[in-house]
Amino acid sequence: MPDYHDDLRLAHVLADAADAATMARFKALDLKVETKPDMTPVSEADKAAEELIRGQLQRARPRDAILGEEYGIEGTGPRRWVIDPIDGTKNYVRGVPVWATLISLMEAAEGGYQPVVGVVSAPALGRRWWAAKGHGAFTGRSLTSAARMHVSRVSTLSDASFAYSSLTGWEEQGRLNGFLDLTREVWRTRAYGDFWPYMMVAEGSVDLCAEPELSLWDMAATAIVVTEAGGTFTGLDGRPGPHSGNAAASNGLLHEELLGYLNERN
Repeated sequence: MPDYHDDLRLAHVLADAADAATMARFKALDLKVETKPDMTPVSEADKAAEELIRGQLQRARPRDAILGEEYGIEGTGPRRWVIDPIDGTKNYVRGVPVWATLISLMEAAEGGYQPVVGVVSAPALGRRWWAAKGHGAFTGRSLTSAARMHVSRVSTLSDASFAYSSLTGWEEQGRLNGFLDLTREVWRTRAYGDFWPYMMVAEGSVDLCAEPELSLWDMAATAIVVTEAGGTFTGLDGRPGPHSGNAAASNGLLHEELLGYLNERN
């Protein structure tokens, strides 16, 4: 089995640099925010963090390709770093501390590129999560100060906690009735949003989560953290991994039921 320790260590170095840059501008009164063509916000901090990560990767891994939310794809080859400089920009620009830098290394494999390293760093929450293929998932302050994560063993929906981001996308896709039926069946629902529910699934504090519309950079890092913690990460179509344009994550025991509800059409 490949040893991804050096890549994981580099991802932590990249996350450290991004954390310093993003925290320096968090809640800044003069933060510049623009609207992208898809009508989502982007701040100067998003761009600066991605530029910083790209610069370090170009020096440390010049042969690897880089895909980022703000500046697209650069390079080719069997290894590709995937970056979301600030996942949760809307929270970031409003001073809500639920946002994170997502860094993943993907490698060419059968069925397309698959994540082999992932780091999710949420400095305003004081939290970081990470994983490498075949080596488990962890949370802590650093590689040397960490606790291994495992998903929950909850096996019935009536005992399960379900997390989501919002209602809007489900309604637009005609999946709202199934979504609402699921919320009535589970023990608890909370709209934590963005990267956080996936990390809670990996930690075992949440059992199910899903989002109806996502990009690869939203999912690459979270997918490997969930799966290395023993969970299941697929699209709503059931396809494993972060390639379906949406996501469903669970402890594995409830995954088929989760997909069943979310594929009910209005």
